[in-house]
Amino acid sequence: MNVPMPEPIIKVEGLTKTFLSRERKKGAGRKKKEVQALKAVNLEVLDGEVFGLLGPNGAGKTTLIKILTTLLLPTGGTAWVNGYNITKGENEVRASIGCMLMGDRGLYWKLTGRENLDYFGALYHVPKADRAKRIEYLIDLLKLGDFVDRTVETYSSGQRMIVAFAKSLVNDAPIMFLDEPTVTMDVPTARELRRIVKALNDEGKTILYTTHLMHEAEELCDRVAIIDHGEIIALGTPQELKDSLSHEDVVSLEGIFPEATVSRLRAVPGILDVAVTAGDGGRTKLDVMVENSRAMLPRIIEAVTGNGATVEEIRPKEVTLEDVFVARTGRTLAVDTRVVGEKAVRGRGG
Repeated sequence: MNVPMPEPIIKVEGLTKTFLSRERKKGAGRKKKEVQALKAVNLEVLDGEVFGLLGPNGAGKTTLIKILTTLLLPTGGTAWVNGYNITKGENEVRASIGCMLMGDRGLYWKLTGRENLDYFGALYHVPKADRAKRIEYLIDLLKLGDFVDRTVETYSSGQRMIVAFAKSLVNDAPIMFLDEPTVTMDVPTARELRRIVKALNDEGKTILYTTHLMHEAEELCDRVAIIDHGEIIALGTPQELKDSLSHEDVVSLEGIFPEATVSRLRAVPGILDVAVTAGDGGRTKLDVMVENSRAMLPRIIEAVTGNGATVEEIRPKEVTLEDVFVARTGRTLAVDTRVVGEKAVRGRGG
């Protein structure tokens, strides 16, 4: 018997967003410049899945989330969330979602964590008695008891993020938007949050999860869209995306490599790309994408030796989602492509 495919609960059609920023040049007045943060994005998120948006900082992830949660108006295209159009059914969209945006500006610092949760629960029209029970449940679930009755201004950045996560759960919505939720958390807290995200999904919640950390996407997501410079450049399950590079290998090198070494590597026939990541103490990591690592290894070693290069480690590497991104863009996810317009524009419109 054929099992019917779930219906899309989030649908995005031709979504674009352009910001206007002002450039100031020496000896001249300010000049307006258009920055295209999203470029005709098409996307469907199925009911009940964890859908990942994977990309570097500035790729357009937060802009897309803000549009889908009705905090920004699109320049073109449209989208539906839980069946409601984002510009014509704003109130219905907001009632359908829980949202945790990157950073912690969504909390009131002069209120306690408990008072914040109560306030936002009231905004969602959660009845007072139900609200009190829900807040106690969240305090227990997220282990907030040690600090929830202190004012937010006294919290560490990780504590603010976990209360912001609690805020996204206060109305028990069917759809959750989590934008880089673990960015300032310590490792144990981030691990626990990911465990809770899985449990929420098991309960039936649809979760759109943005991250620039490939291991989070591989661990959590049923499907992943890789976004770069406002465009979707790859879409599929994590395994499908990695399998798309199955004919290619990655060789990872660590050491001290002058620029000439990287140029020599890129000029070697059979080497498809080289991604460079700077480390501490002048050390560099090179991820070399080749068609056949076993056959190419002698040529790689020949290309990197000499010219003042020092090879400390060389090893074949299992293909990851980051390698998919490197193959599509020639850059690593660590490269910040932050869009000026996202910092220049606040609130709706733009």
